[in-house]
Amino acid sequence: MKTLINSVTTVEDYIEFLTSKGFSFGEDALGFISFGQHYTSTTDEVVNVALEITLKAQKEFDGSFFVSLLEMFKEQKVSTRKSALELAQYRNII
Repeated sequence: MKTLINSVTTVEDYIEFLTSKGFSFGEDALGFISFGQHYTSTTDEVVNVALEITLKAQKEFDGSFFVSLLEMFKEQKVSTRKSALELAQYRNII
């Protein structure tokens, strides 16, 4: 059985997956996602988990929250989904 982590590798794939689950992303949200990834030079895996955490914590997409997460992950040298989730839990974000 394929898991979400194995089947969703790019940010575009993850956004498509989330859209299929009922989340909608406007042009402004997509712009924030693209900006945040380029601004922080973050991998697709970390961007995807930042999206996941943003949606869990905020119940909707919040661009400034998302970019702040990416900045925190970069500052803490987070490079995997697991370490991002652990940091978010440690900081009581989720």
